[in-house]
Amino acid sequence: MQLLDYTLGNILEKWAFETPDKDFIVYPDRNLRFSYKQFNERVDRLAKGLLFIGIKPGDKVGVWAKNVPDWTTLMFATAKIGAVLVTVNTNYKLAELEYILKNADINSLFIVDGYRDSDYVKMVFELVPELKTQPRGKLKSEKFPQLKNVGFIGQQKHRGMYSTDELMLLGSHIDDLELESVKITLNCHDVVNMQFTSGTTGFPKGVMLSHHNILNNGFATGECMKYTEDDRLLVCVPLFHCFGCVLAVCSIVTHGATMVFTEDFDPLMVLASVQKEKCTALYGVPTMFIAELNHPMFDMFDLSSLRTGIMAGALCPIETMRQVMDKMNMKDIIIVYGLTESSPGMTATRTHNSVEVRATTVGFEFPNVEVKIVDPETGEECRPGEQGEICCRGYNVMKGYYNNPEETAKVIDKEGWLHSGDLAVKTEDGFYKITGRIKDMIVRGGENIYPREIENYLYRLPQIEAVEVAGVPSKKYGEAVGAFIKLKKGEKLSEEEIVDFCRGNIARFKIPKYIFFVDEFPMTASGKIQKYKLSEMSVELCKDQGIEII
Repeated sequence: MQLLDYTLGNILEKWAFETPDKDFIVYPDRNLRFSYKQFNERVDRLAKGLLFIGIKPGDKVGVWAKNVPDWTTLMFATAKIGAVLVTVNTNYKLAELEYILKNADINSLFIVDGYRDSDYVKMVFELVPELKTQPRGKLKSEKFPQLKNVGFIGQQKHRGMYSTDELMLLGSHIDDLELESVKITLNCHDVVNMQFTSGTTGFPKGVMLSHHNILNNGFATGECMKYTEDDRLLVCVPLFHCFGCVLAVCSIVTHGATMVFTEDFDPLMVLASVQKEKCTALYGVPTMFIAELNHPMFDMFDLSSLRTGIMAGALCPIETMRQVMDKMNMKDIIIVYGLTESSPGMTATRTHNSVEVRATTVGFEFPNVEVKIVDPETGEECRPGEQGEICCRGYNVMKGYYNNPEETAKVIDKEGWLHSGDLAVKTEDGFYKITGRIKDMIVRGGENIYPREIENYLYRLPQIEAVEVAGVPSKKYGEAVGAFIKLKKGEKLSEEEIVDFCRGNIARFKIPKYIFFVDEFPMTASGKIQKYKLSEMSVELCKDQGIEII
C-alpha cells in the first residue's frame, strides 16, 4: 500500500472538489447535514477566524467537548493553519484540565457548556478568573501565561469568550490569500494533533502525531474494512480519543465516505441512527456492543444496512462477536489493536478472518508497519508461542511526547521501535494475541499472574457478562488475585461456585482470593478499564464487607 502525503486540509479539499454534494457529516437527531463542499467552506471560515485572533502555526489549540458538530470543524480548521489540536478528555475535572493547560502550553481553549456532572464553563472561570474582567483577545492569565483565547462552541455568550459563530464572522475580515499563504508552508510531517494518553497508568503524556501519522493510519484502517465512497459510518466513540479522530474521521475522509454522529454514546440513539441513515459501519468497545445487543428495544430496529465496523479497546468474548456478526449483520467487523503512540493502529484482523480469529486475536500487521515481540528483560525477539512485549516500527510511530524527551526515549528505542508495554504472543500462523499489560501483571509471592488468562477462563461461566481481574494488596504475598464480576441481568452466582469452577482447572495461585460482584467498572472516557482503580476499590470493598486482607 502506497503511503499518502496529504495534509488534513489537502484531503478534505480533494473531496470538496471531486464530490462536492456528497454527505460528509450528518447529525440525524437534528437533521443537520454538511456536504464535503459545505463543510470545507465552514472550515475555511473558522480557520480565518482563528488567524484573526492571532493563532499561528505551531500554537496549541485545546478542544474540550463531546462529539458536537464543530469539534470536527476545529480539527480541520486548526490543521489548515498549522496549529496543533490538543484533544481534552471529556471526563476530566478541574485538576486534570489545569494539568493539560500547563503541560500542553495551550494557547487557545474551546469548550462546550459541560458533560454529565461537569460544568466546563464554571471550571474554566475558576481556573482563569481574568476572563471575567479582561477583554477578548487581551487575556493575560497569571496561572497560564501561554493562554490567550477561550472559545465557546455554541450559541451562548460567556464573558471573555469568543463563540464559534463570532469567529466565523471575524474570519470574513481575513483575505482568502492570507489563509492560502499559510497552507502552502505546511508539510504532511508537521505535528497536527496532540492526544494525552488516557492515564490508565501514571500521569498523562502529550502524544505528538503528524498529518502523515493519522491520515495513513486512517486510510489503512479503512482498507482493512474495504471502505468505499458509499460507506456510512455511525460514530458514537469519543472524538477526543484516537478511536474517534483517527480510526473514524481519518478512515472516512481518506475514502471520501460519510460520518453519521451521535454526540454521546446512547445505545437507543445508535440503533435509531443506524436505521435512519442506513449506516454500513459501526464502531465501539465491547461494552458498547453489549449495551446495544441487550437493549430491550433492539429487535425494533432494522440493522440490515450494517456490514462492517471496529471493535477495539479490549478483547471481545467470542459469543459477543458472534452476536454482533449475526444479529447486527456486521459480518465484516474487525478488531484493531494499537495505542495512541502508534497513531493508533498497529495490527488488525481482516474481513476474511474466521470468527474465532477475530474474537481471540488482534490480527496481523498493518501495511507498512513492522511488528515484533521481544523479551522485556533481554530485548531478544521471541519465537512463536513465547510471551513478550509487542513492539512496532513504521510511519505510525508518534513524533514523541511533548516536551518530554526522557519519556520518549523510554518507549522508542534507538532502532525506532515503539515499545507498547503490552504483553503478547505470536501464533504459528502469524496472528498476534494480547495477553495483558506488563504493568497489569499481578506478582503474588514471586509468581507472575496475567489477569487476561484468568478472565478468559471465567468467561466460560454463562452467568457472567463481564469480568476484570486485578491485584489486591496483600500483607503476606504482596498481591493477591481479585476478580470483579458483573453478572448478566437476572443471573445469580456465588463466590463458592466461582472458586469451585476454578479449583482443579487453573493453578491454585491463580484462583481469585477475593471476589467482588459489581454493577460497573471504573473506565476512562474512551472505554478502557482502569485496572489500578480496581485495585484501589478492592481495599474499600473488603472494608465494607468486613473482609480482612491477609
